Amino acid sequence: MLLAIDTSAGTSVALVDRDRGVIAELGTTDTMRHAEVIGRLIAECLDQGAVAVSDLSGVAAGMGPGPFTGLRVGIAAARVFALGAGKPVVPVVSHDALAHDFYSSGATSELLVVTDARRREVYWSAYAGLDDAGLPVRTDGPGLAKPDSLLLADFPHRHLERLNASAISAGALGMVAELTFAAGRPAANDEPLYLRSPDVTLSPGPKRVS
Repeated sequence: MLLAIDTSAGTSVALVDRDRGVIAELGTTDTMRHAEVIGRLIAECLDQGAVAVSDLSGVAAGMGPGPFTGLRVGIAAARVFALGAGKPVVPVVSHDALAHDFYSSGATSELLVVTDARRREVYWSAYAGLDDAGLPVRTDGPGLAKPDSLLLADFPHRHLERLNASAISAGALGMVAELTFAAGRPAANDEPLYLRSPDVTLSPGPKRVS
């Protein structure tokens, strides 16, 4: 059983079991209050699912793509919770959760997942269905682009069915993590997918005083 956390869009927390599915899931689409709500959502999700921390086998963390400020809150929360609980962190590409939901509904077409990157940009990933383990087959991405560029002739995925998403389901994210483990596959890279520099950077050195 996993606790799953994603803050690449809004904030979503879920309890997931490979056999039981999504046991509990809570979230908000607010993209400005990740840090304020994440602790409460984790506590309420555990309470709603009547699950003790000791019952968990790990924590699934959405690694993005997502804006720096929001995404790092969820990843930090997952790592700190896992450290305190003595459980491993299972990184998952957040777009894979959207693709998993899409294909689990019975869809079979190739898919372009698109989420808001702010600054008048979007994140995108291309998919070609589910593999034998029920995991999304990502053929390209994640990438960062201007929305109009996804329609241009030189964008190779412009003809794919498009899914514009404003939120990521932590339940779907957790199921991807469970299926990955069950198939004996390696987890995603443990590096956040910011895909661009943060808005605020450190000064290269002390300010010069004249």
